Amino acid sequence: MKRHKYRQMKSVTEAREIFLSRFDLNAMLPPEEISTMAARGRVTAAPVWAGRSSPANHQAAMDGFAVFAASTFWATPEQPKSLAVGEKAFPINTGQMMPRGTDTVIFVENVSNPEADRITVEVPVFPWHNVRRIGEDFMAGEMVLPEGVEITPWAQGVLLAAGSTRVAVRRLPKVIIIPTGSELVSMAKLDGDLPSDRFPEFNSVILEGLVAEAGGLPEIAAIVPDNVTSLTTALKKALAAADVVIINAGSPAGTGDYTYQAVAKLGEVLVHGVSMIPGKPTLLGQVDGKPVIGIPGYPISAMLSFEQFAAPLINGIVGKLISPRPALTVYPAQNLPSKPGLTEFIRVTLGRVGEKIIATPFPRGACTITPLDRADGLLVVPGLSDGLKEDQPMTAELLVWPEDIDGTLVVLGSHDNSIDQLATFLKRKDPRLRLSSGHIGSQGGLVALGQRRAAFCGSHLFDPETNTYNVRYIKSYLPDLSLKLINLAWWEQGLMVAEGNPKNIQTIQDLIRPDVRSINRQQGAGTRLLFDYLLKENGIEPSMLQGYEREEYTHMAVAFKVHSGVADVGMGIFSAAKALGLDFIPLTLERYDLVVPESTFNDPRFQIVLEVINSREYQDAVAALGGYDMRDCGKIIWEQ
Repeated sequence: MKRHKYRQMKSVTEAREIFLSRFDLNAMLPPEEISTMAARGRVTAAPVWAGRSSPANHQAAMDGFAVFAASTFWATPEQPKSLAVGEKAFPINTGQMMPRGTDTVIFVENVSNPEADRITVEVPVFPWHNVRRIGEDFMAGEMVLPEGVEITPWAQGVLLAAGSTRVAVRRLPKVIIIPTGSELVSMAKLDGDLPSDRFPEFNSVILEGLVAEAGGLPEIAAIVPDNVTSLTTALKKALAAADVVIINAGSPAGTGDYTYQAVAKLGEVLVHGVSMIPGKPTLLGQVDGKPVIGIPGYPISAMLSFEQFAAPLINGIVGKLISPRPALTVYPAQNLPSKPGLTEFIRVTLGRVGEKIIATPFPRGACTITPLDRADGLLVVPGLSDGLKEDQPMTAELLVWPEDIDGTLVVLGSHDNSIDQLATFLKRKDPRLRLSSGHIGSQGGLVALGQRRAAFCGSHLFDPETNTYNVRYIKSYLPDLSLKLINLAWWEQGLMVAEGNPKNIQTIQDLIRPDVRSINRQQGAGTRLLFDYLLKENGIEPSMLQGYEREEYTHMAVAFKVHSGVADVGMGIFSAAKALGLDFIPLTLERYDLVVPESTFNDPRFQIVLEVINSREYQDAVAALGGYDMRDCGKIIWEQ
């Protein structure tokens, strides 16, 4: 089968320019006339001219009495003027039409007895005082809204005041989303449980929302199986009904590049491959003057591709400009190497530590979905860069309100599910507060504290010489930092194996068998140090293990590798094994502590964290995860 290599990949900016320049976005769709009452958020397709003046008649600007100004001339306190109510003076409220023959309003507070049959005027008033005259806002025939502006609620009021009950606006494009993949199941049409060999199709639901936010009218087509004939037929059908078509998945280079084949057969491929990660397999094309966008199947890739190409296209058609996101200076929590030649977009959480805002990255795989709804900011690594350095200032685009960042506490170090539970209960306790956690290992967390890149860290570093946890390492890494060591939990560490333990793994010695594949934690992780200690105690060299060099950054990542069959065994905690239905061989009980600098401990935000940690609800929730002993939870174990 013929393989389709990427054409010469284009940069993000170049690809977007090539694509958008092929379409006259201003004239791509004919305008439509709609009711002004339904026009909020739409963009005017032509100038709007006033059909009537505003106000259309002279109106009172104050509550009082409408009079003819000349009737008050020469009035003084000694020789006041007396005006008969209903003949020379007329009671009037703000906004009411002025009676014929009157040209000014006497403020009601200036009338000594407003309930009398006659009012007394001691000071003359001038013509048009306290009166809104005809056309004060605008005159009939005047332009009240230019072309190409978004109709706000205020603009709706202006249009109605001008007598415009209908208005010409830019048409909203119909955007059909075609999900592809023989392994996918539509969750909307699923009747019963999801088959074990199929995957839920959810990208189209996210894209549907993004299309609507950009100003389009989304429609999700039926899932198309992985073959070029089916996709070509589906694309042809979609083009007959839509203004824009988005094909999700099926656009990588290779034999399965069905999107390329379908678009090339029906029209023209303009860009095939963009030098960005995630999102490199993006395809941009046109068929009969209609835009076709092939975006990758992985969630992060799909959303970034949409943001860079589909969103500006749809915004351009409806006449809206994409406002740049607010930005601020941040400091990466760790080194972020990147491949030169590719623009990389990295989603991060943000939190203030001292005077700095620390950016903690999410896992950078394109297939992950968690960063989509948890990210606070976006770091962009330029194509000519080889990555970002930890603690070096750079600009981040904000995905949240700036106020959210001040309520975020950055916790780096060893990963544990008890930290995830802490984040949940903290948010429940005080919605203004959040935890931003980065999984860089226990030693990495201590280094981050020393560099003021974290508010506190999680650590479980075992010292075999003293049979204690964390203290020796703190003295080594942070000798001059005043801090407290607060226990969060004791947990069971052991070997995680597949359900039923098909390889009959019972002890550390079994890991050197040639049929056993291991998965390890990264260097600097407390679990890695404990694992290395246990290997040494059993006289095992790391080179004797198949897979010792393969590393993951969290207990759950190790558990998933065992669950998916990539590895037969991995060291981790019981709760991670339980979460994925794995069998567990316990090896030791281990203490997991929070290392908290004095400055953080005295922070009112952390005092709320302590309240949560010491609450029965939190401790019970952690214990329910399995494998946890909460006997010392919240206790100050040691102080420096």
